[in-house]
Amino acid sequence: MLLNSLCFLSGTLLVQQLAVLPDIKWLIALAIIVVVLAALHYWRLLFLFAGVLWALVFAMAQLADQLPEAYEGIEILIQGVIGDLPEQDEKQARFDFITRDGVYAGNLPGASSAITRDGVHPLSQSATGTANGSFKLPSKLRLSWYYPDQTLKASQQWSFTVKLKRPHGSLNPGGFDYERWLFTEGVGATGYVRPSPAPVLLGSQSAWTSIDVWRQLISDKLSVSQLDVNSRALIKALTIGDGNSIDQRHWEVFRSTGTTHLMVISGSHIALVAGLVYWLVLKCWAWTGLLRWSPQMVAAWSALLVGIIYAGLAGFSVPTQRAVIMLAIGMIAIILQRNHRPFHTLAVAMLAVLLWDPLAVLSPGFWLSFIAVGLIVYVLAGRLGALKPFWSAIKINWATSLGLSPLLLLFFQQVSIISPLANLLAVPLISLVLVPLALVAVGVLSISATLAAPLLLVLDYLLRGIMWLLETMAALPNATINHAQPSYWALLFAVLGILLLLAPKGIPGRWLGLVMFLPLVFTEPKQRDAGEFELTLLDVGQGLSAVIETAHHQLVFDTGAKFSAESDMGRSVLLPFLRSQGIDKIDTLIVSHGDNDHIGGAASLLSNMPTEQVLTSVPQKLSDFAPQPCAAGQTWQWDEVTFSMLSPNHEYASDNDNSCVLMVTGKHGAALLTGDIEANAESWLVEHYGEKLQAKVMVAPHHGSKTSSTMQFLQTVKPEIILIPAGYRNQFGHPHAGVLQRYQQSGISWLNSADSGAIDVKLAKTGTSVSSMRQINSHYWNAK
Repeated sequence: MLLNSLCFLSGTLLVQQLAVLPDIKWLIALAIIVVVLAALHYWRLLFLFAGVLWALVFAMAQLADQLPEAYEGIEILIQGVIGDLPEQDEKQARFDFITRDGVYAGNLPGASSAITRDGVHPLSQSATGTANGSFKLPSKLRLSWYYPDQTLKASQQWSFTVKLKRPHGSLNPGGFDYERWLFTEGVGATGYVRPSPAPVLLGSQSAWTSIDVWRQLISDKLSVSQLDVNSRALIKALTIGDGNSIDQRHWEVFRSTGTTHLMVISGSHIALVAGLVYWLVLKCWAWTGLLRWSPQMVAAWSALLVGIIYAGLAGFSVPTQRAVIMLAIGMIAIILQRNHRPFHTLAVAMLAVLLWDPLAVLSPGFWLSFIAVGLIVYVLAGRLGALKPFWSAIKINWATSLGLSPLLLLFFQQVSIISPLANLLAVPLISLVLVPLALVAVGVLSISATLAAPLLLVLDYLLRGIMWLLETMAALPNATINHAQPSYWALLFAVLGILLLLAPKGIPGRWLGLVMFLPLVFTEPKQRDAGEFELTLLDVGQGLSAVIETAHHQLVFDTGAKFSAESDMGRSVLLPFLRSQGIDKIDTLIVSHGDNDHIGGAASLLSNMPTEQVLTSVPQKLSDFAPQPCAAGQTWQWDEVTFSMLSPNHEYASDNDNSCVLMVTGKHGAALLTGDIEANAESWLVEHYGEKLQAKVMVAPHHGSKTSSTMQFLQTVKPEIILIPAGYRNQFGHPHAGVLQRYQQSGISWLNSADSGAIDVKLAKTGTSVSSMRQINSHYWNAK
């Protein structure tokens, strides 16, 4: 069974590597192949091709549930229900919305006024019965409501007028693939609520039909409790899977100590709670002497029921669905009194998860959870001599910490050195004490706040204590290691090394496993000769951030926008990119000017990565980091590449024109980074530098706005290619059509980060090469 499940997994994985899904005829061919293989009893190949077929069918159905491109940016009246606990503050609310039907409100040719959930326009039926201009409204939307005047709650039924767009997000090396996340979550469109016509609350689902009503009730009761705000956020995360209230500082502590999995409802929590219930029921039922049903069977049913209820409190999120399926397979084996071998049970559970959701392979949690369980089985099952519980816990902790480290480097480019010790202390306290106590406390809280108060007080003290411990450990020097993403061949060697290191004692040469780890540790850095440099324009939406690398130095130009105290492009895009490239320090950071879409991520970047020098036109806004003003005439050289600051020379009335303008000149060409300068600054640069402005590559001034990229400036710079940093369907209309027309008239090629993702330009002795993330690393779920 194990090999069959691995073959099915391989088939599912093959589909996820595709840039474009095949058409329907390939599905028919695959279905025929599957039937033939089944008839011939070629089981391994059958499972492989069945995995491919099932993953393709599932992916096609998911893509079919996305918003048609023609309906982007138009007002649509929709009705539905809030599908999860919303995130809300005074500025905005974000929530999932499960649609019921939609009514088109606008002037789209060929569309009638009414649109049902299935996309049928009842008033536009032709003589043949087809619907003219019909479209399918996605079943699940991700919506934002700016400055909401009402409090949103899970399971409320609303009527909204919205503007939608297809799933789209930033795409950068080492960064979070938002489009993939939306795809795996089944979100067919994102958008925002229009204030007019006013949203209408239609009602709310019954507590008997929606678990989210109970989750909202628990959340509301905890919100008005007298708990410390941080303890309240952690209790919500541990009991109802709502981690939205945990602040960024605490998430950093959990990442540094490798305990993130303990602070949300994960598979380990469900397994441990179910295991605790199984043990208690087994002992109690055996004590009663009622043997009509065996203690094992009663304990298994009880554990399964509790696991399902706990997953329901987490809203049946994708990770908890996987955990419940794995739990169900194990408990059913006990109920049916099957002689279940551990790896056999694990293989059946993996197959069941993939049948339920083949897109699970796109989640790091899938790999981390199954491999963690596999490692535990590998180091404990079938070994001679029974270890005592304490030493078993030590062995499990050592095995999972070591065994999961290559995957953590692959997925997150970060490994916590203190994770083994932190988990050894935190796992029993959180999983066996805090989680059961928190579940009992919220259960009592649903009945009486007075009775729950003592339990919540104990929880508060315990949570403060564990947070003090984790914060102390996270503050230790070198608590975490950041490392470039390993290659797949290095990962393969590391996996083989892990199996050898964790093999039974009688296996000779186990120490060679350490040698097999060496390719993972000593990754080969990018090789650049003197005079060569690489420019990467990162995809930060409507903003600017670029990284320039020479043979031994790194410069960052602007840092993208800041959206809230918890979210900015420095944290979500820049830092992951730098770590994925193996960069652990910045030689110079230039912040061109003070607009949020350029300076927003600076604080996060400077707080998390050593930076030798900061240059900016607004030093007062970065006073905590000892910046120096940028000014025309500043120049320096790294690895035979010259960096020259061309502007500002004097103060303009416009902040945009005061942007730092940088020229980077290597042996094989130059690049011009212009910030947000407009016509006045462009004119001054042409007048004072003339032909010295010529550059092969230019970052478009002011995102390609109509007030920049004058014809005189373009004719002076004479770029071969222009990189446009702009957001997808941004509200400013960047880049402006007139600007693109000037580029075309001048014979200049251009790439837009909104369409291309991160754009990489290498100016080397082999020539100028240009590539983009959506060109070389795009998958079928990514916007084209």
